[in-house]
Amino acid sequence: MKSIEIKGSVRSDVGKKATHELRKNNGVPCVLYGVQKDENGLPVATHFSVPTEGLRNLVYTPHIYVVDLNIDGKIVNAILKDIQFHPVTDAILHVDFYQIDEAKPIVMEVPVQMEGLAEGVRAGGKLALQLRKLKVKALYNVIPERLIIDVTSLGLGKTIKVGELSYEGLELINAKEAVVCAVKLTRAARGAAATAGK
Repeated sequence: MKSIEIKGSVRSDVGKKATHELRKNNGVPCVLYGVQKDENGLPVATHFSVPTEGLRNLVYTPHIYVVDLNIDGKIVNAILKDIQFHPVTDAILHVDFYQIDEAKPIVMEVPVQMEGLAEGVRAGGKLALQLRKLKVKALYNVIPERLIIDVTSLGLGKTIKVGELSYEGLELINAKEAVVCAVKLTRAARGAAATAGK
């Protein structure tokens, strides 16, 4: 996985007024959930802010990254866990990060990439990717940048489901019956099949 550095500053005031002021000045309130736990067993949280510009390359990209969070000079390895957008303007309202514990698996969405020319496409069908990302659970250093699926032997009207896929060191979290990709019958393919059947 590629890494990306994001610089932020600790927030001393996390009240509504301060948050509103921060957003007005093109800042985004963020929370880092750390590896250490408090007395209730919950991750210790660090409230900080990042300029909107500083999040652009992390948020608006098909790639996944390990984030080197530089909060007032202290660097922490983390992953993007959750992001909230404004319902109208699509502005980034809030971002949650989770600190990476090298000994514990993390859950992350990884982009899917299809490879090969499917048999069904050669027969006139259309290849459709139903799930652009799959949720995986693994140690962060074995998570690939993308999950490659070989579709060469995928025939007309056939699908590949999550349960048919396996990757070394990764546990797929999505429902096993969920369809990842399919070769759909086009009108032309249907016509050809009907003619061949006569």
